[in-house]
Amino acid sequence: MIAVIPARYASTRLPAKALAEIDGVPMVVRVWQQTTRAATIDRTIVATDDERIAEVVRRAGGEAMMTAATHQSGTDRIAEVARGASAAIYLNVQGDLPFLDPADLDALASPMRTEPSIAMATLGTPIVDQHEWTNPSVVKVVRGAQGNALYFSRASIPYPRDTDAIPAVALRHIGVYAYRREFLLRFAALPQGVLERIEKLEQLRALENGYVIRVVPSVAPSLEIDTAEDLARARAQASSARR
Repeated sequence: MIAVIPARYASTRLPAKALAEIDGVPMVVRVWQQTTRAATIDRTIVATDDERIAEVVRRAGGEAMMTAATHQSGTDRIAEVARGASAAIYLNVQGDLPFLDPADLDALASPMRTEPSIAMATLGTPIVDQHEWTNPSVVKVVRGAQGNALYFSRASIPYPRDTDAIPAVALRHIGVYAYRREFLLRFAALPQGVLERIEKLEQLRALENGYVIRVVPSVAPSLEIDTAEDLARARAQASSARR
């Protein structure tokens, strides 16, 4: 099993966030360190289009692979890696999860190992914070009775018509995925979907084309860095943990 951390320099909402330091350590290095601690992962690769990112990863002792600058999504970047680094299962670990718990990666890998019919899986955790519930930077997911995703959105879903309370079934999506190799290459070859373009969420490409995504409960949900405010929170968290 190979974990790939897609990391590009020109992040739309927070440029150069992969290199943003949290307690003196570049964010992408923190993600790499956490990923390598997962018991189920045999190899971890940072896939980037920028030599500055590759350099800090290699300096920390990690493996970095240069990929094309034209990729539209992290999944497309991982598919390029998959063409040259063979494995049965790949984990897509977003480079903005500096406090990712390795146990979450092991939890995500578990159904992929035990249920051969699952081609793609991701993580979700209950939403209990009003800011998360209404923040469009926080992606939500609803799932069906079998644990599979029905839809992902930046909007508050499922929308509670008769109350202001956050529904008990509301989930925050955590941007980590698992794919089987044959599915990953097929998925990356599909054109962008209408919903994907509207919401700017690549996982909707799979749902639009009739594929199933299993949503695995997170063991230890962590902060995702999407905005400058998130980065400030991450730095405060790291500083507090050091004291």
